[in-house]
Amino acid sequence: MKTLVAYFSASGVTANVAKLLAEAAGADLFEIKPAVPYTNADLNWMDKKSRSTVEMQDKRSRPAIAVPCSNLADYDTIFVGFPIWWYVAPTIINTFLESGDFSGKKIVLFATSGGSGFGKTVANLKDSAPDATIVEGKLLNGTQSVAGLKSWVDSILK
Repeated sequence: MKTLVAYFSASGVTANVAKLLAEAAGADLFEIKPAVPYTNADLNWMDKKSRSTVEMQDKRSRPAIAVPCSNLADYDTIFVGFPIWWYVAPTIINTFLESGDFSGKKIVLFATSGGSGFGKTVANLKDSAPDATIVEGKLLNGTQSVAGLKSWVDSILK
């Protein structure tokens, strides 16, 4: 069984956790990069006209990905990580899930957050990968250790 950790990170926080998680899982790592990188102004959630706010208000928004993951068929389990935006995954995660065939795959979500939980994230992602099993994983806030993450990964992969 081969495992992938795919992640989107706007500020580097989720990227750091994803790298530790990939090490703990003995998994390959794939960064979900937007075709147009987000600027600090784009991420200003207090500005109703900022890019992130506009995208999150439009459930049909699908920000383009710079490079798709070309070898999804190689993986059985895919950990998908992201920062929580407005109580759900950023819409670029929908883009990622819609960009490949996730049929029969187990998708385990992980996220970083300034305070909110997963909210309706699983429900919001189901239509983007209808033939996959999507599991709400964990919020991985604060300092994480490879040993602690390995224990969680082992419980998921058994």
